[in-house]
Amino acid sequence: MSRFNERTLAAVAGPSRPERAPSAPVATAPEAAARPRATLALTSAATTVALMTYTAPIITLPDTVAALHTPLSAQAWLLNGTPLGLAALLLVAGSLADDYGRRRIFLAGTLVLGVTTAAGALATSTWVFTLARIAQGAASAALLASSLGLLVHAYPTARGRLHATGVWGAFVSGGTAVGPLLAGALPDFRVTYGVLGAAALVLAALGPRVLTESRAPRGGRPDLAGAITFGLALVALVAALTLGCDGWLRAAVAWPAAATVVLLGAFVLVERRNAKPMIDLALFRSPRFLASSAGGLFTGLAVIGLFSFLPALLQQSLGMSAMNTAWLLLLWSGLSFAVALQAKRLAGRVPPRHQLVIGFALHAVAVVTMLGALGSGSWVRLLPGLLIGGVGSGLLNAALPLLAVESVPAARAAMGSGAQQTFRYVGSCAGVALTIALVTSSGGSLAHGADVAMVVSAGLAAVGALLSGLASRWAVTTRAADPDSRTTSGLSPQVRGRAVGTLDNTARRPDAHRRTGGRRRPPRCTPTTPVGTTGG
Repeated sequence: MSRFNERTLAAVAGPSRPERAPSAPVATAPEAAARPRATLALTSAATTVALMTYTAPIITLPDTVAALHTPLSAQAWLLNGTPLGLAALLLVAGSLADDYGRRRIFLAGTLVLGVTTAAGALATSTWVFTLARIAQGAASAALLASSLGLLVHAYPTARGRLHATGVWGAFVSGGTAVGPLLAGALPDFRVTYGVLGAAALVLAALGPRVLTESRAPRGGRPDLAGAITFGLALVALVAALTLGCDGWLRAAVAWPAAATVVLLGAFVLVERRNAKPMIDLALFRSPRFLASSAGGLFTGLAVIGLFSFLPALLQQSLGMSAMNTAWLLLLWSGLSFAVALQAKRLAGRVPPRHQLVIGFALHAVAVVTMLGALGSGSWVRLLPGLLIGGVGSGLLNAALPLLAVESVPAARAAMGSGAQQTFRYVGSCAGVALTIALVTSSGGSLAHGADVAMVVSAGLAAVGALLSGLASRWAVTTRAADPDSRTTSGLSPQVRGRAVGTLDNTARRPDAHRRTGGRRRPPRCTPTTPVGTTGG
């Protein structure tokens, strides 16, 4: 029976002359990926290294600030360098991976990550270290955006894809858990970065023997204008939030805030005028894409923003050592890893969008239970919140990659992954800067400022849960009104119209049916999305 899968989507989304062969076939057959397990192992390991590089400064921030003589107003940049590079280039990296080869972009990103991480170990000033962190973020963007595209190619079946994305999402939590432990165990941040840089270079050397190339070319040039305007808008946003710690109603804050709005408007205009934008704005009409984007954004704002600065607060307010802080944080990040690894068992019973709602709700409850803990001087009071928050974070990390894959056509898997993770790290940049600003500008002690930041984090998580729930309800309504939206979700109106036309033509073919008990019935659209992830 003819199936509406990646090949159909690629043919529909391509030129209007169907008889013209594409320049490079979209790999969908199982035999196209000779070593799926090795692909999963390598992409998961590289993702772990990227996340360890991302989380290492969380534990070493006080020592890094002392070694680089970083003022209070610039501490946010030490944490935000990597997410800034990630958010600015993830969309472009996803498009490049689809167009020019996912293995090629993955290997380039892993190699550059190793080199720039080693360069960060040699930094002698705040701005050199920050620039190295931004470069690490750019390299991690190439690595992360292409990883899910490689997994979609290596696991073409719905069941296999569910397993692969679940494992990959668990290693996102694993990197978050192991990074602080490694940083706390080693003598200083320079040794930590040296070890992580060497690990990335080893993985880059192994890649050519393990990975199989795949692509879904669209033609055209990379959307560099969109990347530049979006990256500058993000820099302006982080600058406004960072400067807010000295007072929000100041011209120094208003100017970068206004620049953020203007640059975001310019980004939208660039994307509308570009024939090959790094993100199709029509995707925002899809409830699944909105759920994926909102989930990533509020995960960064509410979860990553708070927990990125919490270890520094523990060291400064409770006098804990870096290693003890890392072990305490492991309760949260380790449980998050375990839950994300087992969350695939929820498939078919709890859709990913519902997992987002539960995850955000658990984070809000966890943060509320931690209120007053720093002021009491007892780290024991943090334990219930860390455990509850770990479960919530694990559900979020498990659901987000599944939503990223299913929110766009399979041929654009890397772009969908890049889009969702972009919103995640945009939220992270804003969340870290906002948390530091709230803690340091509250007018009281660090403990009081931490409570203010926790209340805001709980409120943001509640908003994330509400938006995820609304997107879930909208998805049910959309699917009931338009059955074809399940397969053509994420396509522009013109492409979607051609897709539905292809379905109609397929249904009229003499062989486009199957017999069931002697009865003939038309074929169903069978999207290549993970099992159990399409429920409302």
